[in-house]
Amino acid sequence: MAITKIQSESLNLADTYDFTGTVTGAGGINTPAFEAYLSSNQNISQSTNTKIQFNTEVFDTASAYDNSTNYRFQPQVAGKYFVYASVNCSSGSNVDNNKMDVVNIFFQKNGSDTGKSQRFSTYTQKIMERMVASPSGIITLNGSSDYIEAYAYITSNTQATLVTSTGIRCFFGAYKIIE
Repeated sequence: MAITKIQSESLNLADTYDFTGTVTGAGGINTPAFEAYLSSNQNISQSTNTKIQFNTEVFDTASAYDNSTNYRFQPQVAGKYFVYASVNCSSGSNVDNNKMDVVNIFFQKNGSDTGKSQRFSTYTQKIMERMVASPSGIITLNGSSDYIEAYAYITSNTQATLVTSTGIRCFFGAYKIIE
């Protein structure tokens, strides 16, 4: 069915329509957007907030992610953004004296916690040699100076490491939500 003129009638959404010309005001775009991953293992300082250095971009639609210096997403478009990450943590070999007690992967907006995090705690009788944490959330950014970074806080009785070599990538990304 071709539409030649629409007046005050409604469209039947079960029908198929052919449009010519340009349709405006419909839909939207989910950009700026980016995703980056950690290309090699990163050691995490004991009981210290440590910025995760996601250094390899999969995509970056607006050059808004710094993958070499600050490791932050700073879009120049105001709006709500869905922010996500997945981090694979390891404390070494699976023995009683190598375990992680707390793993907290979280986002900071302009250097302050956003409340968007994933935290795990283990008990002393359990051995936690490897964990994957995947925080996500919606964060409002002003489009000029706001930025988002991903951090890890891990307590372990051995050196904790963000691991990339097991086939599970450590990645960080965000995209603008259509409002």
